[in-house]
Amino acid sequence: MNPENKAQVGIIMGSKSDLPVMQDAIDVLKKLNVPFEVTIVSAHRTPQRMFDYAASAAEKGLKVIIAGAGGAAHLPGMVASITHLPVIGVPVKSSNSIDGWDSVLSILQMPNGIPVATVALNAAKNAGILAAQILATSDVSIAENVKSFKQELKEAVEKTATEVENTSF
Repeated sequence: MNPENKAQVGIIMGSKSDLPVMQDAIDVLKKLNVPFEVTIVSAHRTPQRMFDYAASAAEKGLKVIIAGAGGAAHLPGMVASITHLPVIGVPVKSSNSIDGWDSVLSILQMPNGIPVATVALNAAKNAGILAAQILATSDVSIAENVKSFKQELKEAVEKTATEVENTSF
């Protein structure tokens, strides 16, 4: 485990307008007891800040980066081109978006050699879960938290199934 409780996951986004979507990653990492940090890093408006963040992420102790971006959505790919850490891209349907497809395709269509794990549109919760699963490969405590979380999901579905099965239509 991370003895100092230092951030192991960096959650970054292109602008504050992405925060309502990225909040789901924050919430699930809290639930899974995974230490994280959050900041705004724009690939287009603050490229040096983006470069510095990505270049220093590993030495700060981060092990995974979740990058949310809308519109042209260059942030995840640019960060992945700078760091050796795994990057999980969250396409965000933004106000200037083409129904979110521009963000999805910008993050999904990375050139060979610069992979970005891409979750569904606005699926920051899945990005948080995936980050925890990556960390769980070497952290027993996080692994147990992920297993418990998955068990809760299973039990919720089984409860709903029973409710539906016992409904008279």
